This record gives sequence, structure tokens and C-alpha cells, in this order.
Amino acid sequence: MPETPKISFRELTPSHSGVLVVLTDEGLRMGRVAGRALAPAGDLLARAAKAEGFKGKKAMALELIAPGGLAADRLIVMGVGKAKELKPSDWLKLGGAVMGKIPPAAKAVTILLELPGDKISAEAAADFALGLKLRAYRFDRYKTKRKEDDDKDRTPSAAIAIAVADPAQAKKRWQQRAAIAEGVVQARDLVNEPPNVLYPVEFARRAAALRKLGVAVEVLDVKAMKKLGMGALLGVGQGSAHDSRLVVMRWSGGNRKEPPLAIIGKGVCFDTGGISIKPAASMEDMKGDMAGAACVVGLMHALGLRKAKANVVGAIGLVENMPSATAQRPGDIVKSMSGQTIEIINTDAEGRLVLADVLWYVNKRFKPKFMIDLATLTGAIIVSLGQEYAGLFANDDKLSKRLAAAGEATGERVWRMPLGPEFDKMIDSKFADMKNTGGRHGGSITAAQFLERYVEKTPWAHLDIAGTAMGVQPSEINQSWAPGWGVRLLDRLIAEHYER
Repeated sequence: MPETPKISFRELTPSHSGVLVVLTDEGLRMGRVAGRALAPAGDLLARAAKAEGFKGKKAMALELIAPGGLAADRLIVMGVGKAKELKPSDWLKLGGAVMGKIPPAAKAVTILLELPGDKISAEAAADFALGLKLRAYRFDRYKTKRKEDDDKDRTPSAAIAIAVADPAQAKKRWQQRAAIAEGVVQARDLVNEPPNVLYPVEFARRAAALRKLGVAVEVLDVKAMKKLGMGALLGVGQGSAHDSRLVVMRWSGGNRKEPPLAIIGKGVCFDTGGISIKPAASMEDMKGDMAGAACVVGLMHALGLRKAKANVVGAIGLVENMPSATAQRPGDIVKSMSGQTIEIINTDAEGRLVLADVLWYVNKRFKPKFMIDLATLTGAIIVSLGQEYAGLFANDDKLSKRLAAAGEATGERVWRMPLGPEFDKMIDSKFADMKNTGGRHGGSITAAQFLERYVEKTPWAHLDIAGTAMGVQPSEINQSWAPGWGVRLLDRLIAEHYER
């Protein structure tokens, strides 16, 4: 596994060695200390900027190797655009952009985090460091031979010193961001793992490792779930050689009498579609059909690590959907834990069956303040929203608005979709209480309507993350197939509104 860059904070001084990074706005103006640091180079920066057409636009960089007059081996000048228009989320992206320019062979990096005018806040510095950390992530543990082309993607193992106006406060804020970074990395690792390595029992074992952070973890096996009557979840996994599991994680950092917040994740470790088998093309991507569960584990990791002052329950249903002589068939009728019966129309509409039993179980056992589920549930949501937004379905306006605001703040954006009785009728069955798919039209909506039948009056939101949780386009803060989507979103929601 690649080494992780070591990030520290120090006072703003012009001293530097190794790689030096400075920030500039669109007018090629920089902070006072950066100006002093570059003074020995004379007009080198101005001449280089003119030659390259560099004007300090946001996330554009000018690089000079062995710049004359400076002790630095390399100078990176990163543009921020119009400094007065920078939003909090821009600092995260700038950190990622800077990390993308640091050469893998770098041993020491100094970043002068300043601009002309007002000093950069400790919050912005911590967000910048988070961007550095997230961009540095690579998943290459199964590569035994490194090709020459891989070197440019290698994670720098440099010691990175961020020079800021208030290093003590920046370090304090960074401790919280570092916990979030670890949670995102854990979620990414889980989604990126191959399915022959990460099957339900192994996934449960990795989730159980959260106990070392003070998270209480229970693992329910097939026998326990049969006793509870979880026929919907167990029906999905009955065709696999790997037994299903239900994992319940509890972080108790709030008032003892306060009802918990509940986060539920779909954990289909591999989805062939079952008897309603998927086309072969791109089926390998279905190792990521457990991204909702990965997010929940990553979130619980972050909450435990930063000692969040809230009570949170994380629950994940872990199954493998395989075709075999024991697999469930289209036409089967299964009985969920709620007592409601479900006609199986399509065995590839399996995630909602898993979530139905987990939602019901969590609601009845913990009586939470709200429930949020995350699932790579439908291809239909990708048709609707592409990979820019996750679909948000909710029975509670306040929870929906808070999620949307957290999404805008973190860049993990959600878009609210409709629910209604007209859509609900589409999943009524002639032979059972409901069927597991309402057909092609409004597919993501009818899937959400199915889930709503298992939440009763509890405030609830469903996030369909099929487009945002895997196979995404590279960004300033993520170069991985799996972005660890949802950890930052939900951590922000909890921190802003539900911690005492």
C-alpha cells in the first residue's frame, strides 16, 4: 500500500526547502510572506507567467523546476481565481489541486497558505488539508509490478508543512477533518475491493474492527435473521455460497436518553442480478453495489475517531446476489420481517428487499429520531441525474432541506425527487401485498415507494447513490474508481444539526 503524506501546520515564515507552493489570485498578487520568499528570484515568476500565459485562474498552476535564486527544488504557483469569491468548498478543491501537482519523488513540501488581504481562516486551512489527503488516495494493493506509466500516479510520501497564520487553531480543526478523511478512505477501500475478497462475512469482519474506536458492533448471522423473520433479505442471498449478514454499529456519544440517528446501507457485495441475470458487459462494476454499506462503515469510523457528541446507529445488510439451484425466482413470494408479503418480479431488484428488512428492524428496535438509507439502488437515477447528484426521496421536509444544505456545503450534492400515491400504486401486486418492481417508468421513484412502506411514520430519507458512488469521473479530490461518497455529507449533517 502507498504511504500516506504526513501533514503538519507551522508559522508563516519565508523559509523553505524541497518543493515550495504559493498561492496567487488572478492579478498574480500573493501574500506578504510569499512575496518575501520569492524576492531572491527577482522577476523570474513574472517572466515565467508571461511566457506560459499563466494568470492565476482557479486551480491553474505554474511550475518551475530549480528556480534561480531560490533554495527550493521546485516552485508551484497555484491560482485561486478571484480571492474574494472563494467559498468554503473551494479550499477543499484547492488542496486537491495542489496535491495533484506534487511530484511523487518529493521528500519535503512547504505550502505558504496565504493571500493578499484577510488571513486565511483555520477552517479553510483544515479544508485545504482535507483536500490534500483525499487527493493522495490510491488503491493499488493488488499490483505486483509497477509500470513506468504508474509512477506519475504514485502517492507522494513527502512531509507536507502547511504554513498558516494560526497553526494552533488550524491543527485543532484538522483533527476533525483527519477523522473524516479516514472514514472516506475506509469507504473507498471497501468499494474498491474485489468481490472474491470482500464477501458478506469478510465485510462484517472489517466492520467489526470499529470496536477499537469504541463503536459497539453486533453481527447477526443467517440463523438469527431467520428467527427475526427477515425473509426479504435472506431471499436475496439464498443463491450464494456466501452466507448473508446483518451488522449493527452503535456510537453513543450523545445524551443517554436521546434517541439515536439511524443510517442504513445496502450491502450487496456482488450483484449478478440473480436469475434475472445482468448483461455480461461491465458486470465487474457490480462489486460496488455495496457502496451504501461502505459509506455507513466509513461514517461510523469518522464519528468514533472524532468522538462525535451524538447517538448514531449504523446498520448494513450484507448479501451476495447469485444465480444457482437455490436462488430465488421471479414469481416467488417472500415474507418480510414486517409481515408484508412481496412478489418477486425481477431478482435484479434486490437492494430494496435487503433494505426493507433492515429499515423495519432498526425502526422497531431503536425508535430513531430519523432514518437515512443509502443504496446504489437503480440505474434509473443515473438517467435522471447523471453522476452529479444523488437522488433524494424523503417523507420529511426538514430532513430533506438539511441534507440538501449539507450536500451544497460538501459538494456531495443531492436532488429531491417526488413521491406520491400514484407511484405507490404501481407496486401493488395481484398475488401479494406488493411486488418488488413497478416496471420501467419512474423506476427510481417506485423503488423509493417500496422502501417507504417499511418506515411507518418515522422521518426518513432515501439516497439513491447509483450514479455518485462508483465509476465516477476523476476530480480535484478523488482519482479513485470509488469516491467514498456520502461520508462527508452525513458527517456534516450530524455535526451541524444533531450534536449536543
